[in-house]
Parts: sequence; C-alpha cells; structure tokens
Amino acid sequence: MADQRPSRIALPVPAGRGAPRNDRPQRFGLAARDLDGDWLDQAEQIDGGLPPLRTSVQVERPKTILTRNTSPDVPFDRSVNPYRGCEHGCIYCYARPSHAYHDLSPGLDFESKLFAKPDAPDLLRRELAKKGYRPAPIAFGTNTDPYQPIERDWKIMRGCLEVLAACHHPLTITTKSDRVVRDVDLLAPMAAKGLVAVSLSVTSLDPKVHRTLEPRAARPERRLAAIRALRAAGIPVHVNVSPVIPAITDAEIEAILEAAAEAGAQSASYIPVRLPHEVAPLFRAWLDVHYPDRAAKVMAQIQSLRGGRDNDPDFFGRMKGAGVWAQLLRTRFRLACRKLGLTEQQTSLRTDLFCPPEGDQLRLI
Repeated sequence: MADQRPSRIALPVPAGRGAPRNDRPQRFGLAARDLDGDWLDQAEQIDGGLPPLRTSVQVERPKTILTRNTSPDVPFDRSVNPYRGCEHGCIYCYARPSHAYHDLSPGLDFESKLFAKPDAPDLLRRELAKKGYRPAPIAFGTNTDPYQPIERDWKIMRGCLEVLAACHHPLTITTKSDRVVRDVDLLAPMAAKGLVAVSLSVTSLDPKVHRTLEPRAARPERRLAAIRALRAAGIPVHVNVSPVIPAITDAEIEAILEAAAEAGAQSASYIPVRLPHEVAPLFRAWLDVHYPDRAAKVMAQIQSLRGGRDNDPDFFGRMKGAGVWAQLLRTRFRLACRKLGLTEQQTSLRTDLFCPPEGDQLRLI
C-alpha cells in the first residue's frame, strides 16, 4: 500500500538550525521525500523533543577546484569553494539549491550533510602551474563560507591560502566568521603587497534576529571584532550588509554601517534578500515559525522589489531590486555611506606579482 503521509510535516526547528523543513528537491524529477530517513522518521516513534540533528562531513574528490564565472554582475571571474553545504544554517542562503544536485534537501541537509574537499590546495596549485594561466583575483566564500565551523579541523581554506601566498596570487574572501582572524599571519603579508581583501557580511546587530536567521554563524559583535583585528593588521576590509530583509533587518542598515565604520571597515555594499528555487518555500516556512505576525508583509515587500515574484534571477536586477522600495533602500544606503566616509568600491588587487608554483622537476634540480 502506498505511503499516504503528507510531504510536509509540522515539526519544531532543531536547536541551532535554520531551516524548518527538509523537503527533497523536485527540479530534477526525483521522488518526493516525506520524512528524512535518519532523523525526521523518528518523529512518529518518540514522544517529546526530537533527537539531535548531527552534522556529518563527507570527503569529496573533485578533479578540478577552480570554478569559472561569466556572470556580468559579479566582480570576479573565478572562485574556489573548499566546502559544499554550510553549517552556518542561514535560512536565506542562495547556495542552498546546490545541494539538490546531490539528491539532498536544500533545507536541513544543506546545513548538516556537508562535503569537504581536502585536495583543494593541491588542485589549486596544479591549476596555477598550468601553462598559459593568467592571474586574476580568486574569490572565496561566493557559494558557501570557507570559514564555517568545520574549517577549524579540516583547515582546507588555510591550505589554499598557503598556496596563494607562496605564488603571490591575489584573492578575495567573503565570510560571516571571525575565524578568518586565525589566518592573519598569512593575510597580513599578502595585504602589504596588495594581494588580498576581506569582506565581512553583517546582516543584523540584534541577537534575537541573529539566532534564528544565522544560527551557527559568528555573533555580530564577533564579526565587528574581526573587522577591527583585520584592519589593525593592515588588511583591507569591506562590510557587506547582506541580505537586507524587509520588515526584519532593513531598519538596521544605518546602525550596521556605523558599527562597521567604527570598527575600521573602508567600504560597504548591500544586497536585498534573494530567494531562488527551493529557498523561497524554506524562507516562507521560516517566516511562519519565527515571524507569523508579519510574514505576509515581508513577502509583499520582497515581491514589490522583485517584479511581483519571490525572486528575480535577471542579471543586475537580482543584486539591487527594482521599484519604489528598492530605490528607497539605495538612497538610505548611499546617504549613510557618504556620512560615514565609506566607499562603495572594494580594494583593487595586484596581479603583476604572480609567480607560478614550481613543478616537481624544478624542485629536484
């Protein structure tokens, strides 16, 4: 007899997690998953709280590590992602749908079933040694955070930094973690040569909002402390007020910029919340759990800047939005930056110092 259980189960959000659901991806013709086999299936057998949702890490062995990008509205053409999935659990993360390619849920699977790429430093060295390689800044943190909690033990980001430092290759880092300060010993000498810039993402200064929005990311005060520490080491720091969520975090724009400028940030940017593919239903479910009193208002304002849709995938428009609300957001942001002396242009990095890694034969001579 066919299983008649509903595909959506109303359950509490596990402690320290962001997504309230674990729906299986539907975009690739895969069968719907009613309940997650190693956790949610126990809901019918237990009485009371759910068992802890454990984080697992699986080793991934890619053949290449450098991802090329041709999008006209992003400021880089290549990136490296040491990890797939992100334990920070940010409910709005536009990278969540990438887990669907592995037949895993963009919901709880994305933040608890992680993939690590320990060969990344060696693969990166191999890419840089290729004949005809032309250097340009490599972006880290464009999909999932390179300094998420598992970096403490795996140290894959650290290994990539060591390769780039040895080659005098430029890079940018985007993170929500103060763990980036751990690598100041590598970053500071690179910054002195004009080879690195770091962007700290600060979404909210409110601890209550932070706990539900980004449950395992560093607290706001720790990110501001990281800005201060990086600047003290002479490293260029950019603050990214991202994402801006109407009726939840938009009132904090000026306060975040002021706090970041006081900590030493030199430039700033923002992105209105984006809800591609499976992120939209997850975000709606998150609103129903944490902000039922304003869920309709939040979605109405998001749709007002996304052309009546939950998400606008079009180049350029996806980063800033359109309409009255988007224009108001731009005006507020620019006035605050002007008042605080923050530019909207990130630091330019040098490429002329690049020295390809030595091959094995050269090292033997």
